[in-house]
Formats: sequence, structure tokens, C-alpha cells
Amino acid sequence: MVKWFWQRRETGRRLQLRSRDELSGGNRVDFEELAPDIDTFLGQAAYLQLSFFETLTELIQSTPELGEKEAVSRAAGAALTKHEALVALIRERGDDPTEIMRPFREPLDAFRAATHGVRPQETMLSVHITAGMLDDFYLALSASYGETGDRVAHILQADDDRQAIVELISQAIASDPEWKSLLALWGRRLVGDTLLIARAALRPTDLGPVAEEKVEPVFTELMAAHSRRMDAMGLAA
Repeated sequence: MVKWFWQRRETGRRLQLRSRDELSGGNRVDFEELAPDIDTFLGQAAYLQLSFFETLTELIQSTPELGEKEAVSRAAGAALTKHEALVALIRERGDDPTEIMRPFREPLDAFRAATHGVRPQETMLSVHITAGMLDDFYLALSASYGETGDRVAHILQADDDRQAIVELISQAIASDPEWKSLLALWGRRLVGDTLLIARAALRPTDLGPVAEEKVEPVFTELMAAHSRRMDAMGLAA
């Protein structure tokens, strides 16, 4: 039986997702016992945005309709903007972005391959679901890094321009009922791979039964946000 990472970590704090509208100190979540070092945090976050950009760029090439190309290109541009902003932040800290991202290239490329659909609609859903969950996760994690974390949070809160992709997925579902069951199944499959990536981002520790109750709300909220994204497209999470 697979144990998710909220069943394996130890902390004495109650963790909650950081609100996208609340960046003040009083509303912050303290992830210090779980948070990786700042280079790991920035390197993973930056490379993930680059991965989303690469996947969306490939979709532009494989999408025949001009309107669909334009919709996907907007989402790709938003991911690239986030990546470039994170890279600029890494440089400001005096580090080489390439070296900071390099350790995460292999596992995140494997994640990208595992969540790449056979059909364009599956891949569109992959980006929308995985980017949404991981942006939420890194937004919550950012509270551990002071001013740098605040800047990362603002970067991740920028418009992702994925609504047009959502509309394309919804159109596919409306055009053929078989898409609904296919994409619902695909969306459920994406969750496990995405949670494993989030698990790998955290500092390795062991989780006791008492701490489990305090950590679980973080991932409960991640799953709730995932369900809302699926519901918005008429898909069962």
C-alpha cells in the first residue's frame, strides 16, 4: 500500500496552504521543518515552469487550429514569464540558474514524460492540473523563505493564462461524451505523479501519527483545489 508523504513526515506545526490573497506575516504558514534549502526550492520551482513552457510549446506545434495555437501560446508565454522571473531572482542572489536547476532536470523531465498525454487534450489537461497543484504547493512552501519567499509567491500568483486551455478541454468534452470519462480517468492518474513530485521537494524526515494529523490539511487543501479545477471542466476528480 502506497503511503503519501503526509504519512511520512514529522513536524510539530499545523500546516495550511498559504492563501493567494494573504502574504502578510500573520497569515503565513511556517514550513521551516519541512522546507528544503533555498537553492533546492528555487531550482525546482524554476525548472518546473520551464517544463510547463516546453510542454505547451510542443502542443502549439501539434495543434492544427490557429485559434487553439493562440490559446496554448498564451499559456506557454505565462509559464515562460514565471520561469524568467525565478531565474532573475536566482541571479540576483549571485547564483548560476543553470547550476541551481541542474540537479532537478532528470527527475522533473521524467515527471514531464510520465504526465505527457497521447492526445493533445490529455496533455492540455496535464499542464492545467499539474501546474495548478504544484503552483499551489510552492506558494504554500514559499512562506519559509522570508522576503525571497514573498517574491516567489508574487511570481507564482501571476496570471497563468490557462483559461483558454480549460475552454478547449470543455469543448472537447461537449463534442464527444467519451472524452469526459477518458479525461476524468487521466486527471485522476495525474494526481499520484504530482504528489510524488511535491513529496520529493520536502526535507526528508519520518512522520509520526501525531504529526500526520497536523500535516494532512496541507494536502487535503491541495486535493480540494484539484477537485475544483476538475469540477470546473465537468470532470469528476
